[in-house]
Amino acid sequence: MAKPDPVVHFEMPARNRDRMAEFYQRVFSWQTQMLGPEMGDYVLVTTTETKDERPVTPGTINGGFFPVTPEMPAAYPSVVIAVDNIAASMRRVSEAGGKTEGEPMDIPGIGKFIAFTDTEGNRVSMLQPLPRG
Repeated sequence: MAKPDPVVHFEMPARNRDRMAEFYQRVFSWQTQMLGPEMGDYVLVTTTETKDERPVTPGTINGGFFPVTPEMPAAYPSVVIAVDNIAASMRRVSEAGGKTEGEPMDIPGIGKFIAFTDTEGNRVSMLQPLPRG
C-alpha cells in the first residue's frame, strides 16, 4: 500500500485580508505576513512554531488567506495535501470521479499547486513541494 499523502496547509478566503488577519491574531494569536500583488495579495498564516519554515510539532500545520475576487466569488476554505507527483495525483483525482480546476500553477519557492473538487463537491488542493536543499 502506498504511503498516505499528508495535509500540510490550509487556506481560507478573505473579503478583507486586514480585518481577517486581525481577527485570527486577536482570537488565536496566529501570526500573519501580508504578501504583495506579485504573490496574489496572499496572507501567510503561522499557527504553530516553525523551524526552517516547517512546523516543529508533528501533526500541526500553517496556512493562508487568499483574496475573494470577482473571478472566484464562491471561494471556500480548503486543505492542501502534499503529493510527490502532481500529474499522477491529478489523474487519480479524475479516475476516482473528482475534477481538477485548470492546470497546476507554479508558486515561486514553494512548488506546483492545483485545486480540485472531490466527489462530494468539496474544494481541496494539492501541492507538489519543491525539493528541499
